Amino acid sequence: MFHLFRNKFPLIDEKWLEYTGYFNRAEIPAKTTLLEESEISKKLFIIEKGCIRVWFNNNGKDLTTQFFFENQSVASIESFMKKIPSPVVIETIEPAIVWWIHKNDLDKILDEIKEIPELRERLINMLFERTFDYMKYFVSFIKDSPTQRYLNLIEERPEIIQRVPQHYIASYLGVTTVHLSRIKSKLLHNK
Repeated sequence: MFHLFRNKFPLIDEKWLEYTGYFNRAEIPAKTTLLEESEISKKLFIIEKGCIRVWFNNNGKDLTTQFFFENQSVASIESFMKKIPSPVVIETIEPAIVWWIHKNDLDKILDEIKEIPELRERLINMLFERTFDYMKYFVSFIKDSPTQRYLNLIEERPEIIQRVPQHYIASYLGVTTVHLSRIKSKLLHNK
């Protein structure tokens, strides 16, 4: 899987092989929890195949905050970086193939590459992109109606509509499955 990323990282082959050697491949069934809420995250996952969702429990109701697909990385970043209990659960939706790295190994890599400006910049950009996604999601909940959030999802993230079960999409939009059905029906009639 790592050949997809090789040209993005200016490393000599020896270091590339060393760093990718820290990753472990795992085949994970659907509906498998990779990280429990309140557990301290010690692994970062890169998805080769499958779909993973991040969610949290709000008074017995699960609220989905993000979906991740092939070639994306996922972790409870706050927990992973600060060694604090995770505010979220990470679980597979589909059967998945993931590559994971332990925090201690990633810390070794990060310590070594922090002196390479191009790599440092790529990592910072990756973190900012994740933060941007969270902010966009947060602002959308404040300013957009559920219908507009659904339309945004169709336009910006069609893979979610195609691959994710409706009850998880409803959870992500902050509505019930019945409300999501009404939104879809209304949009269909307005065409």
